Amino acid sequence: MVSTPIRVGIDGFNLALPRGTGVATYARTLSRCLTGMGHKVDVLYGMNITHRMSTDLREVIFFDSLGQEVPTRRTKLFSSRWWRERRGDLAGYDAVPIPLSGRVDARGFTARMPAHDRLLNVPELFHRAALHYRYARRFTTVRIPDPPAIMHWTYPLPIRVTGALNIYTMHDLVPLRLPHTTLDNKSYYFRLIKDLCIQADGICTVSEASKSDIIDFFPQAAPKIHNTYQSIAPGHEILEKAETEIAREIHGAFGLEMDSYFLFFGSFEPKKNIGRVIEGFLESKSSRRLVLVGAMAWKSEQELRFLERGIQLGRIVKIDYLPESLLGALIRGARAVLFPSLSEGFGLPVLEAMAFGTAVLTSREGAPREVAGEDALLVDPYDTAAITDGIDRLDRNDALCTRLAAAGPSRAALYDMDHYARRLGTMYDTVLKAAKR
Repeated sequence: MVSTPIRVGIDGFNLALPRGTGVATYARTLSRCLTGMGHKVDVLYGMNITHRMSTDLREVIFFDSLGQEVPTRRTKLFSSRWWRERRGDLAGYDAVPIPLSGRVDARGFTARMPAHDRLLNVPELFHRAALHYRYARRFTTVRIPDPPAIMHWTYPLPIRVTGALNIYTMHDLVPLRLPHTTLDNKSYYFRLIKDLCIQADGICTVSEASKSDIIDFFPQAAPKIHNTYQSIAPGHEILEKAETEIAREIHGAFGLEMDSYFLFFGSFEPKKNIGRVIEGFLESKSSRRLVLVGAMAWKSEQELRFLERGIQLGRIVKIDYLPESLLGALIRGARAVLFPSLSEGFGLPVLEAMAFGTAVLTSREGAPREVAGEDALLVDPYDTAAITDGIDRLDRNDALCTRLAAAGPSRAALYDMDHYARRLGTMYDTVLKAAKR
């Protein structure tokens, strides 16, 4: 494990998005773990912040852009900006620092911010890099002053930081394994993953299931792949709250009682199996309600064909994006979390529910099974009747729910920050040693 503190960079690709995503949670958790390990952390964003702006204005624009949909500016052909972009595509881009003076009141962004020592930016980096790779099949290079020893990209991106060892996290290969469930350009995605497997100094993944999928498609990547799993840092303020306080919160915010509902949280997309979750619940005999927390995603129309019917019947409650504290209260108050996903890189909702001591129903295959072990109710995710039966068992069997809820925190502890730090340290140490050979 890396014993000497180093500088590690991560990207802000998902951190700047308006809604929270699993990858954004991964990036924030990674940054906090790295800081806890004693490493310096750089975070590289792609906002419309340029070196021509004063340092004071960069700070203002950063917080003005964070969590906002920033439209991509069209570039006029042969304009000075067009020529700058062509030079950048060929010669690379210089990152500019975003110093934080504290003069901007950023307390409302605390939950969104990663742990960091430096914030840096290249204007429209991720958009520009994707276009450049699409047309030229070349990676965009970025120069950072005093570059990090390791640049740990939290997502497969066609970008390299000069002077750093570049590690890319591949959470899953869902666009290739379940192509009908995503809108990704499959040819682009296949080429990118193939090139990353060749050019990366290391590949990070988050489960043995994902590691196996990557090797199945790209055997040449096997020597470079490291499974670090994931971790969470459940808020102590939520864990330490008395049940009476949790009950008061969920009743006040949602009109729900403790143990009166099942919970699904995540994006509403085909791979999450939300359609079968809804159908299986409506076919169950449960008098409890199903609470769905998440945003509509791609290809969700067919998946949600029974949603409106469930809402009309008063059996389903749909809630959009929630802050971490309220979501944590909902998890703690649920009878069980339902997460029979078709495919996951890791299955963060499974771990989060177990950490909060809530029973879980999840898939009996892939990463969710790997994370949960035998401490969840496992079902065939393609079998709606099996999902219905699982819901009915959890609904009627108090002893089963109590046993699963009690086992969850011990299982979740296998993925705590200390374990995560050791796995990350082993990966970095291996990549650094390989570079010296």
